[in-house]
Amino acid sequence: METPRFDSSPVARVKDESVKSVDRRNFLRNAGLTTVAGAVFLAGCDKDDTMTPSATAVDLGSGDVGILNYAYALEQLEAAFYTQVVASPYSGITDAEKTLLTEIRDHEIIHRDFFKAALADKAIPNLEVDFSSIDFSNRASVLGAAKLFEDTGVQAYNGAGKLIQNATYLLLAGKIVSVEARHAAAIRDLLSPNSASFAGDDIIDNNGLDKAVKPADILMAVKGFVKNSINGSNLPTA
Repeated sequence: METPRFDSSPVARVKDESVKSVDRRNFLRNAGLTTVAGAVFLAGCDKDDTMTPSATAVDLGSGDVGILNYAYALEQLEAAFYTQVVASPYSGITDAEKTLLTEIRDHEIIHRDFFKAALADKAIPNLEVDFSSIDFSNRASVLGAAKLFEDTGVQAYNGAGKLIQNATYLLLAGKIVSVEARHAAAIRDLLSPNSASFAGDDIIDNNGLDKAVKPADILMAVKGFVKNSINGSNLPTA
């Protein structure tokens, strides 16, 4: 892959979106995403990093662009989920819970919009989500789904890390997965307060490391929440 050239336009697009929330600009600055975007994204992507969308299916593409589209698809799903959670709070939600879930929503929207702006015309279309299996009026149903999405997100980034060729893309993925892991721990603590479940053995292996899951398995895990058929067959595997 060529060394990416500086292109400030993705950053400008992200900043335009960030004014929609008072907290978003600070989050971007603190996470270091604007710096990474300005230095890296897609001005000089390899010509083999392609994606070919269709009317009935979404092809994530190949190479690093394919991996970024894979992350973008997952961020779309999470952003849509938390947007609905905040818009229609479950019965008995506390102020503290609503504040936390709103902050997570804002983070996921930032992640989604960041990938969309950075990928530009290489981005996959907006996905059509299907949350019919989730009872948004029920706390256990909502937090159970949130736990699934957050755990899956962490495992997805961990599994995709070794497939990323560009070192700065890998740095960005590391910054985002650390935020997703914080979300996962917070959701688990809501479900089981004052317990060790925030780092349970269902997500941490015997070496004390978060588990990593390959893209094909992640796409299968979230298949029921997306109406589109997502094709990840062109993603790198090693």
